Order: sequence, then structure tokens, then C-alpha cells
Amino acid sequence: MSVTLPQPYRITDTDRTFHGDEYRIRDWPLDERPREKLLAAGAQSLTQAELLAVLWGVGTRREDVLAMARRTLQEYGERAVYGNAKPAELAGTLDIPITKACQLVAAFELGRRAYATRRSGQPVEVRTPRQAYQYFREMNLNGKEQLRGLYLSSRHQVIHDETISIGSLTSNIVHPREVFHPAVEYGAAAVIIAHNHPSGSLEPSEADVEVTRQLIAAGKILGIDLLDHLIIAADGHRSILEFI
Repeated sequence: MSVTLPQPYRITDTDRTFHGDEYRIRDWPLDERPREKLLAAGAQSLTQAELLAVLWGVGTRREDVLAMARRTLQEYGERAVYGNAKPAELAGTLDIPITKACQLVAAFELGRRAYATRRSGQPVEVRTPRQAYQYFREMNLNGKEQLRGLYLSSRHQVIHDETISIGSLTSNIVHPREVFHPAVEYGAAAVIIAHNHPSGSLEPSEADVEVTRQLIAAGKILGIDLLDHLIIAADGHRSILEFI
């Protein structure tokens, strides 16, 4: 993807100024501006979308920064946004400028590093479909279909969580290499995948079943177990393995 980065510029926070495809908003009431709310009441008073708006600072010609933040989180889900470390892929998937994708990747990498230095306690273990569902449960809030992978050690400890793809599942889009590459990279012994149905249906499509069959076969060749493939919807979850 060819991307033209905006040139540096200096403007005041209260001016509405166009530069390339970005602008700042001056007409919001003070108590509705995320940055002013942050200063007045602290970061804990802001919603996830408002925090993202503070990080981005400005929106685009098509939508203001808060609308863009809300759309991004509502359509794609927090884990999908926060867990992707590839700016170009994020920019294309989320329909945001490449500079904002870079800001996301940098910000959440800082968070991951800070968390890693303080983390204590036992690793998360996933041994049952119910535990996997609890891990993936928030996917039922996502407005777009996405496929996520949970990568486990031989002791069923979570060692990696990745958003594999966004969009309807087909064998043309979901290739075994996309699912199992993180397993090889992180030395996982097993994989659990899940995708959401925004429609609310827990019934798998023919494509869902076919993709699962392909992944089971690929896992056997690689020596990496596909433990489950869950459908996540508003009313619960269902395993596609029931249909194979």
C-alpha cells in the first residue's frame, strides 16, 4: 500500500485547520473534549474511545477523532485493535491513516513492555471449552466478524493471543499458514480458534466447517493440535467440532 505521510506542522489546539486529510475540532463544549476531561478528572474518567481519541488527537475529513475511535472499537473490538503490531495491516483493516496505525502500535507496545516488567502471578490456563469461551467472550460485542487464535503451551498455558483475520471466513481467506504461523513463532503446542457471528446465530456455515477441517488436517501435519474452533455470539458459544 502506497502511503503519503503528512508533513510536520504547528497549530494551536483550538484552531480548526486542515492539513492533508486531517483536522482539529474547536467547537466541542469543554466538558466533552477528551483531553480537557483527562486534565480535569483523570484518565480513569475517560471511556476507551475517549482515551483513543486523546492518543490520536485529530480525525480525518470524513469523521472527527472521537467518531473514528468509537467506530474502530465497535466494529473491530478492543483486542483486535490493541493486539495487532503491523501498522500497514491496521491502517487497511481499520480504514485509518497510516500515522494513526503507527501511533496505536507504538502506544500498545509501550503498554505491553510496561506490563511485562510488573507482571506477577500464575499464567492463564485454558483446559475446557468453557474456559476458552470466557477468554473470547467479549468478541460477541464486535460489529464485524473476526477470527482469533489462542496459542497454548504443552501445559495449556496461554502464551499468545492473535487476531488472525477480520471478515467472513472462507478457505480462500483463512489459510492454515495464517493460523499456525504464530504457533511456530511462539513455540505453541496447541491452538484454539474462535470467530464471532454478529448476526447472533450459533449455527456454523459450510465455510466454517470446511475451514475447520482444513485446519485440523494442517495441524496434524505440523504436530500442533487444533483443540477447538468456537463460534461466539450474543447468546453463548458452540464448537464447530460437533459438526465434524
